[in-house]
Amino acid sequence: MEFDLERSIAILKRTPKVLRSLLEDLDSDFINLNDGPDTCSPFDIIGHLIHGEKTDWISRTELILNSNTDKTFAPFDRFDQFEASKGKSIDDLLDECERLREANLQKLLSLNITIEDLDKTGIHPALGRVTLRELLSTWVTHDLGHLAQTSRVLSKQYKNDSGPWIEYISVLNR
Repeated sequence: MEFDLERSIAILKRTPKVLRSLLEDLDSDFINLNDGPDTCSPFDIIGHLIHGEKTDWISRTELILNSNTDKTFAPFDRFDQFEASKGKSIDDLLDECERLREANLQKLLSLNITIEDLDKTGIHPALGRVTLRELLSTWVTHDLGHLAQTSRVLSKQYKNDSGPWIEYISVLNR
């Protein structure tokens, strides 16, 4: 399948709604559980997505598309959400995620990206030269990966009580 901006936006606009549907009104103990040491809870995942909305996808898209000669991306702090989310509720985070995503998708549409633009490049601090197509594709797969991660973390809270079915439930064995 070739990259298609319209199809990508269709997925990107759904992510906050899917997360809200999955997490809204769950008790804080449930949404703050994780897979163990050095893993993220659903609460942390929403905070991470918010940080990306503020500092990653659109700012890097604009950098690739602007006329500046320096196309080097600022490093992305994959753990900023731990500090930034302190004192907030899951509803606060879900609201912020939805608001930022909607604004970013409006910004993305306003850029009137062409097929030629998708081949323009920027410089990732660790990965080197990347195209806009790769950046936007990664935004989609990043979202889908975090949806899967959220489902996995929630599922694992039932592992000890799933009895012999554990063998058949792949999400419990990863």
